[in-house]
Amino acid sequence: MPEKQCAVSLRGISKAFGKIQANHNVDLDIYRGEILALLGENGSGKTTLMNMLSGIYFPDSGTITIDGKPATISSPRDAFAYGIGMIHQHFKLINVFTAAENIVLGLQDEAGFNLDEAKTRIMSVCDAYSFEIDLDQKVYDMSVSQKQTVEIVKLLYRGTEVLILDEPTAVLTPQETDKLFAVLRNMRDSGKAIVIITHKLHEVLDISDRVSVLRKGEQIGELLTSKATAEQMTNMMVGRQVSLNIERPTPQDPRERIRVEGVTVRGSDGVVKLDNVSFSAYTGEILGIAGISGCGQKELLEAIAGLQAVEQGSIDYIEDDGTLDSLIGKDPLEIASMGIALSFVPEDRLGMGLVGSMDLADNMMLRSFRQGRSFFTDRKAPEHLAEKVIDELEVNTTSVHTPVSNLSGGNVQKVLVGREIASAPKVVLSAYAVRGLDVNSSYVIYDLLNKQKESGVAVVYVGEDLDVLLELCDRILVLCAGKVSGIVDGRNTTKNEVGLMMTNLGGAQ
Repeated sequence: MPEKQCAVSLRGISKAFGKIQANHNVDLDIYRGEILALLGENGSGKTTLMNMLSGIYFPDSGTITIDGKPATISSPRDAFAYGIGMIHQHFKLINVFTAAENIVLGLQDEAGFNLDEAKTRIMSVCDAYSFEIDLDQKVYDMSVSQKQTVEIVKLLYRGTEVLILDEPTAVLTPQETDKLFAVLRNMRDSGKAIVIITHKLHEVLDISDRVSVLRKGEQIGELLTSKATAEQMTNMMVGRQVSLNIERPTPQDPRERIRVEGVTVRGSDGVVKLDNVSFSAYTGEILGIAGISGCGQKELLEAIAGLQAVEQGSIDYIEDDGTLDSLIGKDPLEIASMGIALSFVPEDRLGMGLVGSMDLADNMMLRSFRQGRSFFTDRKAPEHLAEKVIDELEVNTTSVHTPVSNLSGGNVQKVLVGREIASAPKVVLSAYAVRGLDVNSSYVIYDLLNKQKESGVAVVYVGEDLDVLLELCDRILVLCAGKVSGIVDGRNTTKNEVGLMMTNLGGAQ
């Protein structure tokens, strides 16, 4: 077997932002003909390290060697010159341009530019790696997967030999992920060097050849994927033994708690976000909501919570004695004044959930305001609650009086989830509760949700990781373009079946 060629070698790379040490003395080799997975908890320095390789940041110290020669990368232009390209989570495409126009944008051709000739060269790149692409399609008409394809082809067209992808499957369906992985394998087999930054351990085991793990800015170690397990990788990331088992107790005496019938919601832009949606959520169960990003998940939870106007249809809260209380036309304060204990963990943590300029204790007290308690006479309880959330969810903060805006995104999410669950709700609505959280914290949240379920709470969980939805949820409602594609049993369905329903190709109704 021929010896692998090292395309890029990083030695002693360090980078600090003020007092925060993002990377410290990191060594990393990237080989041709290999897919390297870069793993680590949020804030471990993965993206910062690759941003230095792609020219966005410049290292404070250390050396970069490319094909055995010292290299200085001080801008993305320098990185391109060395054949290094990075695709970020937020694509850099111009919506009104076609795929072909985006691919060639910014390239200089002294002999004069000919788009038809460029299309021929682009198609030869697509054919070499089995890309499916319509070069005349406008970006604003593309799916996320199609936009990602344009980004990859754009880099390959410019001669990229080292391709870095940051969370490339975050909003892809399983079918789109399979297509992407097939292309990446073709690229690897042709001798390209590929680095994937991801947190999805199932995908790491599926696509990568080697895994490098960062923790708190330092490289902890490497593993050959063929000899690695999810537990090994997690323990390296976290620094201690972590159980990766999500408990799913069987619902006990489930009763209908929330009934949604024929709900239609129109956005401020006039576009229908939810179209005739009907379902029920039951006590003692976790109902998962699956769908491609932007398919109405956010609007659905906000409609139930009283934060989104409903054009037609009904949303009822069902009391233990069977009495129906309509939530239509009620705002959150009015819902609370009806004695309905409903907790909402929104997608927009600081915009809707917490006040960034207020400290942790005062953010806990926002719940007290809803119950009519005095700002001046009840400050101890919120402080105790803040201390409890900090302790149980391992929030990284020096004090309960730290402004929430000073916390990392993951810690902000812990504070919000902890506060909402501590309010003893009958219904928990959760939008992306573990987004931005490390593996260990994510499993703490899953355990909290399961405890809510076991105490008879109706939990509605919007998530983007289908593996988690299938392990955690009792039933899964699938949305496609604002409509219900179907509701499936979380214990008996497959990721492939849910993925097909997300794109309206499944048969379940």
